[in-house]
Amino acid sequence: MGAIRYASHEIELNVPFHDLDPLQVVWHGNYFKYFDRARFALFNHCGVDLHDYSRTSGFLFPVTRTSTKHILPLRYRDRFVVRTTVREAHIRIVLDFEIRRAADDIVTTRGRSEQVSVKYPGDELMLQIPPEIENALTISDTGDHGSV
Repeated sequence: MGAIRYASHEIELNVPFHDLDPLQVVWHGNYFKYFDRARFALFNHCGVDLHDYSRTSGFLFPVTRTSTKHILPLRYRDRFVVRTTVREAHIRIVLDFEIRRAADDIVTTRGRSEQVSVKYPGDELMLQIPPEIENALTISDTGDHGSV
């Protein structure tokens, strides 16, 4: 049995005018919005609608830690690709993000987020994420994602 392989997924977005700061580059806080869109796209790609899953299961997945490394700025109308890669999916969910300009494939930003599993109501911190979520974020030997 080899190492665990986790899912990854890419989405392409473009920079709207309202995401710019006075210097005409993307305001640093908007990168978290791009990461969030990519996170939800990854879960959907893996067959998990987080909103529906949370509503029916009572498990929430709050973000507990984030980090970002800004390398080059994005500007108005830049097309860019956000690649999301699962790094861990057992005790917590750890996702790595990489943003590249679509025109030249240059990396502009890297980031990471960590999420835990919380049972609602009651906000009870779980010691691991639900097995069906772990399975969905894991790639089997046949290349398939687990199911929820």
